[in-house]
Amino acid sequence: MRLDRDFPAVWMNRDDCGRPRLLRKMKTPRALLLLFPLMNLSAAAQDLPAPIDAAATAETRALYHNLFRVGEKGILFGHQDDLAYGHEWIGEKDRSDVRAVTGDYPAVYGWDAGALEPSGPNKDIAGPRLNAETLGEFSRQAFARGGVVTFSWHAGNPVSGKGFYDVTPAAATILPGGESHEAFLTRLDALADFFKSLAPMPVVFRPWHEHNGDWFWWGKAHTAEADYIALWRFTVHYLRDVKGVHNLLYAFSPDKSRIDLTHFERDYLYGWPGDEYVDVMGLDDYEDARPPREGDKAQTLEAKRADFAKALTELALLAKKRGKLPALTETGVEAIPVANWWTGHLLPALTANGETRSMAWVLVWRNANASLEKQEHYFAPFPGQLSAEDFVKFAKGGTILLEGDLPPMYREDGAK
Repeated sequence: MRLDRDFPAVWMNRDDCGRPRLLRKMKTPRALLLLFPLMNLSAAAQDLPAPIDAAATAETRALYHNLFRVGEKGILFGHQDDLAYGHEWIGEKDRSDVRAVTGDYPAVYGWDAGALEPSGPNKDIAGPRLNAETLGEFSRQAFARGGVVTFSWHAGNPVSGKGFYDVTPAAATILPGGESHEAFLTRLDALADFFKSLAPMPVVFRPWHEHNGDWFWWGKAHTAEADYIALWRFTVHYLRDVKGVHNLLYAFSPDKSRIDLTHFERDYLYGWPGDEYVDVMGLDDYEDARPPREGDKAQTLEAKRADFAKALTELALLAKKRGKLPALTETGVEAIPVANWWTGHLLPALTANGETRSMAWVLVWRNANASLEKQEHYFAPFPGQLSAEDFVKFAKGGTILLEGDLPPMYREDGAK
C-alpha cells in the first residue's frame, strides 16, 4: 500500500486527539515496547513536555527535555553555517568566526536543507562547499562536541523550478492529489534519507518558516492558510509516519514583522498546524534587531528594544500555555554597525524578565564570505569587527551559553 497516495483518507480520519488514525493501528506488543524506555525516566523527565513523535529516539527525547532544563540556566547561542565558511575564509578545518572571537564554538549550529537540492535554484542559500556530504560532516562534528544541530529549509519552487524567492503559487500542487505531489515526495524522500543518515544525532527541523510574510512561495500572500497547514502536517506525517524518521524535533517560526504585538497570539498562530505537529515555537525577528528604518513599527532604538522584549515575552507565554519550547530562531543585524549591539540591544531583550530568559536559544544568520560573495553580509563578529569586543562580553557574561558551557544534552539526566 502506498501510504502517501492514501493520505487524504487517512488525513480526514482522525482520533479525538487530532492524530491520524493510521498511528492507532500499531499492535499492542510494539506499543508496549515503545513505552519501556520511558519507564526508566525520572519523575522530572516525565513532568516535561514530550516530543510530538511518540517514537522519538532516546537522544531526541533527551535533547528536548534538556533544552527545557538548560533554559532555566542560560540561553544557547547559535550561528548559521558557522563551520563551513566565514567573513574571510572558506572550508578551513575547525575554523569558526565565533570561535575566533570568543575561543569557543556556538552552542547551536544552523544549516539549511536547501543545500541538499540540485544546484541552481538555491545557490544563494547553499553557500560555499555545502552539500549532503559536507552538511553531514559538519553536523557530526558539532554533535560529537555536544552542540545542537538545526536545519531550516529554503526549498526551491517546485512549479517554476526556480529558487525559494520565486513566488509562483505552488503549495496546492504538491499536496496529495496535486500535479506536483509525486515530485515533492522525491524531495521528501531525499530529506528523510539525509536525516536518517545523521542518527543517532537529533535535529531541530524548521521547515516553511516566515510563512506569514510574502517573500517565499509558501508565504501568506501566495498560499492559502488551509493549504499551508496541510503542507506542514503532510511534511511531518510523511517524514515521521511513512519514512520512519524519528530523530527530528519540529520548529514553527513566523516572522515578527507581520505580527501586531497587541494581538500577538492571534497573529502568531496564523497557519498553526496544531499542537500535535510542533515541538518548538520559534520567532524570526530582524525588525526589532536592526536600527530603525522607514516602514518599521518602532522608530527609535528604545522603542525597538521594548518591542523586542515584548515579542519574546509574548512568545514565551504562548509556548508555556501550549507546553512547547520557545526560541529566537533567527535574528541579527547585517554588518553589526553598532559597537555595543550585543550587550546594549540583544541582551536586554533576552534578559528583560523571567519569560524572555526562557528562550532555549538565539540564532543569528550567516557570515557570507566577503571575497566570494562580494558583499558585507554577516551577522556574527570576526576578529577586528566593530562589535567583537562587545560580543565577548555578551558571550561570557553568564547568560549566554556557548558549546563549552553545555551539559551532556543527549543524555536524559544531562542537564539536571
